[in-house]
Amino acid sequence: MLELNTKAPSFTLPDQNGKMHSLEDYRGKKVILYFYPKDNTSGCTKQACNFASLYPQFMEKGAVVLGVSKDSVASHKKFEEKYGLPFTLLSDENHEVIEAYGAWQEKSMYGRKYFGIVRSTYLIDENGIIIKAFEMVNASDNPEQMLNEIK
Repeated sequence: MLELNTKAPSFTLPDQNGKMHSLEDYRGKKVILYFYPKDNTSGCTKQACNFASLYPQFMEKGAVVLGVSKDSVASHKKFEEKYGLPFTLLSDENHEVIEAYGAWQEKSMYGRKYFGIVRSTYLIDENGIIIKAFEMVNASDNPEQMLNEIK
């Protein structure tokens, strides 16, 4: 995880429509930047749908939600359409941004070690400073947790 009260690493990634987004595009707004393993899996779907249901409240508080995984733009588009997600999904197929934010880590399943995305969420303030960071978050509870973190 990155340290609190430090500048969030800059990035530019394509969204589910192929449009490029940079962190700098969101100056003046709070940014919930969440990293998740894979589109259309049970935990990731719960997390995305819970962010979607709370999205109007995030907007009321002047915040945007950006989901990031290494899935393709096309995969993100299908995921967005299937669940009616109102927020931006960013594709980081080379996992450069995922690594920059410390979410690409060694994992283990059934004794097999591999690298993958650890579900992590950052709250970035209006000036691009990391003010909250959470690692290994609960997929279902994370959206409500982040809503409560926004002052």
